[in-house]
Amino acid sequence: MKDKNAKNLRKSMNRGSVEQTTKVADYEGEIMTLAKKDVISIPPTKTIKEAAEMMIEHGFRRLPVTHPGSNKLLGIVTAMDILDFLGGGSKFDIIEKKHDDNFLAAINDPVKEIMTRDVISISPKFSIRESVDVMTKNGIGSLPIVDKEDKLVGIVTERDFALALAGSLTNETVGDIMIKDVITTTPGTPIESCSKIMVRNNLRRIPVVEEDKLIGIVTSTDILRFFGDKEMFASMTSNSGLDVLKRKISEIIKPNILVTESTVRLGDLCELLAEKNIGGVPVVDDDQLVGIVTERDILNTILKE
Repeated sequence: MKDKNAKNLRKSMNRGSVEQTTKVADYEGEIMTLAKKDVISIPPTKTIKEAAEMMIEHGFRRLPVTHPGSNKLLGIVTAMDILDFLGGGSKFDIIEKKHDDNFLAAINDPVKEIMTRDVISISPKFSIRESVDVMTKNGIGSLPIVDKEDKLVGIVTERDFALALAGSLTNETVGDIMIKDVITTTPGTPIESCSKIMVRNNLRRIPVVEEDKLIGIVTSTDILRFFGDKEMFASMTSNSGLDVLKRKISEIIKPNILVTESTVRLGDLCELLAEKNIGGVPVVDDDQLVGIVTERDILNTILKE
């Protein structure tokens, strides 16, 4: 059944691009067969800390922000928005300037302070091909789906596309699509610096190496989890955001990480990603880090075919 669904989705992808409106129109509404319809959203008054906690609890990397009464889409907050706030980019000004470096005060600001307001969304009438085109052309990882009244009715992510379509990837291997120029970090890197690397390079995970050996990985979710940890708050010696951000990623890296090899079939890798609910893994051959592969790389491969 899984292979049949993947085959049907693959056919849909080949029916035409957004520009070929006559073909696309014949299959409008397909996106709702793939989208999540019971969407968890938050009001704009939810605190940044609460938003991070909800992402961790549900294993999400983004949360739509909606009007509590009408359910109209107002914005979206992502793990990257929170990393930006935590020293990765310009949103750190909220901690440093607005709250005079008071970290505890800043994380209780409403999420509307850091959310993306001009959200790229799609209609429930979109085809799968149209939806993927919108996502890839804008370089985004998710698409909220809204009706004519701008009410949120679903959401679809690049993981949904990649894992659903990858069932027909039978000949490709990890080595064919992996990113070889891997950005890495070391266990002594401050959390602030790691956040900056992620935000500036649009990375959700960074392998951690020591003496040219892979010893772990740090993800955007790991950083969010750290900032939501009660033990972290208990160990703070001041309210300073800078003091917190100077702490080393050695405190949060995952030492027992999943890896793959370059010879692994891509379809098998997709099954692993789905089973473990993760978006990417380092590629290791003969105990050496040779690349990294993510759901976005898989989706890009499918699009090229």
